[in-house]
Amino acid sequence: MMSCMKTLVTKVTERGQVSIPASIREAMQMTPGTSLLWNQGQDRYTCVITIVRKPVRKGARAMLGYAATYSKPRTTAEWMKELREGEEP
Repeated sequence: MMSCMKTLVTKVTERGQVSIPASIREAMQMTPGTSLLWNQGQDRYTCVITIVRKPVRKGARAMLGYAATYSKPRTTAEWMKELREGEEP
């Protein structure tokens, strides 16, 4: 059984930009920053667009982005001050 799809038309701007209709963005879960892969089809009238999803990092590599928040070198005294916050004298 085939589903009936609504046909939507958009235009290419002078700068080569195309707007993706909201209903398609929502159905495909596109958010700002979503990467799209463009491939020319078999003929000059067809274009295949694929959403590029970044793989979810697991394990130790997942911490690399978080670790960047601590990239500024700190002195031992600064570390100890932070670690001792909240301790009773």
